[in-house]
Amino acid sequence: MELTNRNIDGGNGFDWGRTSGDYARYRDIYPQTFYDRILARGLCTAGQAALDLGTGTGVLPRSLYPYGAQWTGTDISPQQISQAKQLSAGMQITYRVCSAEQLDFPTDSFDVITACQCYWYFDHGKVAPLLARMLRPGGRVLFLCMEWLPFEDPVANASEQLVLKYNPSWTGAGETMHPISIPDCYGAYFTLTHREEYLLDVPFTRESWNGRMRACRGVGASLPPEQIAAWEQEHMQMLEHMAPEAFTVRHYAAMAELTLHSTER
Repeated sequence: MELTNRNIDGGNGFDWGRTSGDYARYRDIYPQTFYDRILARGLCTAGQAALDLGTGTGVLPRSLYPYGAQWTGTDISPQQISQAKQLSAGMQITYRVCSAEQLDFPTDSFDVITACQCYWYFDHGKVAPLLARMLRPGGRVLFLCMEWLPFEDPVANASEQLVLKYNPSWTGAGETMHPISIPDCYGAYFTLTHREEYLLDVPFTRESWNGRMRACRGVGASLPPEQIAAWEQEHMQMLEHMAPEAFTVRHYAAMAELTLHSTER
């Protein structure tokens, strides 16, 4: 399913279904400390019902599954959900193809709702009241991200420049460490109760970094096949020149926790 947003990539279309194979193979990259920070907030643990929005291939539900929460994952892409179901074989995780703006779970369904690497695509004015309705009293929303830092890491910077060579309209470049910004519309339903940002050095091989970059919106989700192939060849040549077989890429991670107002129930 092709998506467009006038504020993203100059309004050019992108389709996460086109890159689901790479997502399944190369995007399960969050280190344990990323999950430990979530668990330290008392979230996504035994006795809780958790909903993961924009779940992609189910990385968050699959990785946090051993801690006992009852998970549901939704994503707008049927291909992503198909991969999630295959990768979650043997786990009791429910998946549904659905956009965040069309969520229709019953009132008081969940204790926690997560949105990782996807909340910037939401129509927040529509999503905020839906999340408030679906959460139980005291329920929390957790927005999460992990981004490479091109101004602090030469491999990330060179990789970004190569994406821009093939896709000049891509707006995913130039990330810096900053808090997650919460749109004002959430204030009617939630209180911001926690926010943090921290640095991470994430391990890759040349192949896995190439695959992770190929899975990004600026390459696999938007370029035609012949351009993807040309980009991949040039990217691998670049990595052979400037990076050892195994290396780390500097990232930062961030979270913002919103707690449902008691007056909402």
